Amino acid sequence: MSDAPIASLIVPSYNVSATLAETIQSLLLQTFTDFELIVVDDGSTDTTPQVVDTFTDPRIRYIRQSNRGLSGARNTGIHHARGTYVAFCDADDLWLPEKLELHIAHLEANPDVGISFSGSQMIDEHGKALGISQSPNLRNITAADIYKRNPIGNGSAAVIRREALDGMVFRPMGETERDWWFDETFRQSDDIEAWTRFALTQDWRVEGIEGGLTLYRIHSGGLSANVEKQYATWKRMTERMRAISPDFIALHGAVAEAYQVRTLSLSLTPLVEEPLKTITTLGAATVLKIFGADTYRKAQSSVLRLKNA
Repeated sequence: MSDAPIASLIVPSYNVSATLAETIQSLLLQTFTDFELIVVDDGSTDTTPQVVDTFTDPRIRYIRQSNRGLSGARNTGIHHARGTYVAFCDADDLWLPEKLELHIAHLEANPDVGISFSGSQMIDEHGKALGISQSPNLRNITAADIYKRNPIGNGSAAVIRREALDGMVFRPMGETERDWWFDETFRQSDDIEAWTRFALTQDWRVEGIEGGLTLYRIHSGGLSANVEKQYATWKRMTERMRAISPDFIALHGAVAEAYQVRTLSLSLTPLVEEPLKTITTLGAATVLKIFGADTYRKAQSSVLRLKNA
């Protein structure tokens, strides 16, 4: 492996030592081997350092910082990254062995693609397949697509050309340590904010490749937790995009909000474009409103058990 690796794999980690070793192992088993693996410990109070110490692979770099949130951990990883390509894998998610190789081949064959992504397969807290996949649109991705439905899907799905990533860098007033690529004032919706800003301000293409190459872990209760807070953060993200392109928000804002809350009074587009998902989401929202989160989670678990029986 050369002194400057082809790829930098960044693992933001905060108090997830229970799954961190499995995540690291899945990355070390990549068929494309010329990479560095940067674990950014975002102020963990668990056994994260000890977990990292169990690995002796020289490609691993461990960086510890005071807690700055997921975006802050990603930014620290990018700051230290030396690769031509940069990727993220959250410390509770996994990659299939061929993921990095396929993305790098895609990026090298398409020099105008800045972000390469894939679909994801859902796993539970114990790593068991849930039989649910994210199979997004892979071609002709626009800023509106990202803003409305984020086909990239999750923070462990994308592999990015470093040159393209640096086109969205900024340094806010008061920051003395390093630049920002992700906005650290967002503790949620940070990836949608970053990828929408990326697409609005640059000419790089965003394109996906076939296959559910990321295993995305779903934690019980996590899917419906802090819904109001998530929505408020999304609204603030929209105002950030409005400052960049008011015409863009004027054109797409109502539809995007409808996708967020599936409120048909705002727009009928989600019902037209995604009828099954919209009806299912509205049904789930009704259960949550009438019976509460506990009943919703029990019903959700029953459906998943039936799907996997």
